[in-house]
Amino acid sequence: MHLKSLSLPFLSVSLLVIYLFGAVTGFFLKDDIVSRFGGEKHREVREKGFTYINPLLECYSDRDAPENSELRPFKHKVENAIQEIVSEKKAETIALYFRDLNNGPWFTVGETENFAPASLLKVPLMIALLKQAESDPAFLQQKIVYRAERDYNENQAIKSTDNLKQGKTYVMDELIYRMIVYSDNNAYMALMQQVNREGLMNTYRDLGVIVPGSTGKTDFMSVESYASFFRVLFNASFLSKGISEKALQYLANSELRSGLVAGVPPDVPVAHKFGERFWPQDSELKQFHDCGIVYYPDRPYLLCIMSRGRSSETLNDSIREISHLFFEEISAQQKNRTPKIR
Repeated sequence: MHLKSLSLPFLSVSLLVIYLFGAVTGFFLKDDIVSRFGGEKHREVREKGFTYINPLLECYSDRDAPENSELRPFKHKVENAIQEIVSEKKAETIALYFRDLNNGPWFTVGETENFAPASLLKVPLMIALLKQAESDPAFLQQKIVYRAERDYNENQAIKSTDNLKQGKTYVMDELIYRMIVYSDNNAYMALMQQVNREGLMNTYRDLGVIVPGSTGKTDFMSVESYASFFRVLFNASFLSKGISEKALQYLANSELRSGLVAGVPPDVPVAHKFGERFWPQDSELKQFHDCGIVYYPDRPYLLCIMSRGRSSETLNDSIREISHLFFEEISAQQKNRTPKIR
């Protein structure tokens, strides 16, 4: 009798606890549940008036968004294309990161693969230098007399067409431009002597990217982590709007017209940076990477591709093929959109 009298209140308290737990859990997890099961999503409103950046102003619910505004999934097409490239021995490993920069749908392939970033590291150096210039506007106009004991471009497979001249004076901003547009290793080495080293390390740390040399490995960077540098430039979330625009303008003037650029029509701007590891005496697998923003009209997207294989030519061509696949798929989806009937 005594046990029966205790069971009812105990049961009531238990039910109350379960109810409260469910209510609290539902409140905190509602956004995750919505995103997983196709309910209401949030979209982004961005500031207009810039050519290369697109600063985020606010987010809004997709209840008022145009129908079919998101890209339909096509990761399986990309994976099939990569498998075909590998089976044809054009490459041994390919990893990529894609993000629609309007609303954020994204996916990766080979996200656990690490590569040697090589010349891709010129972008974070540029970001660190421009960050330094934000607190010291005169920094970019500082003059540097170029003197070097060796030519750091001598082992490049893709060489600069306009080399620095010994004894000539350059301003900091011009060296940054040359480092990015011509991928000039000599400009890179000269700028490494001028950058605030702690500021450079903080650029990596602030974006959650592994600091070069901290692991002791040559292949240490994933395609997804590297894409962070382009995302913060596009969003103008790390540098000021004007400086972010300047950085992407330099990247859009890159001299290399193969890789990502070759996969899209010539009138479509691409702000990108390539990286290579093609030492002539190196018997290991070669590497070629290309990462950038393709400014498809009204739907810019970020595409980073890293690759490893036996031939530099086939790696470059493979990136062109994949870039073309993305552009064609997005073009097809844009053309097939039907206006919402109200």
